[in-house]
Amino acid sequence: MNIYVGNLSLETSEEELRKEFTEFGEVISVTIMNDKYIGSGQPRGYGYVEMASKSEGAAAIANLEGGKMRNRVISVVEALPLSDKGGTGSLHIRTNSRLNKKRERRYIN
Repeated sequence: MNIYVGNLSLETSEEELRKEFTEFGEVISVTIMNDKYIGSGQPRGYGYVEMASKSEGAAAIANLEGGKMRNRVISVVEALPLSDKGGTGSLHIRTNSRLNKKRERRYIN
């Protein structure tokens, strides 16, 4: 089960987050998101915890949602899948070259 954890302090480490979730079961991975793509490497204040089973994840969510870490109330919910379409089609944007006013989006599978 993949779990979203929001409103983290910028000082929170992945090891700290792992320790909180280990109390409820086996933690497979912990990732705190950061701005590595724009160069600063600054933490974004949210991350993901992957747990071995859905029941362990549900227990962690039930116990940690609304709890505090580093004096901040954290948000803990089941992470949504990347896409609700189920397909892996690519997104193409076609523009009208005359005046460039109309944009049309369509998914191609």
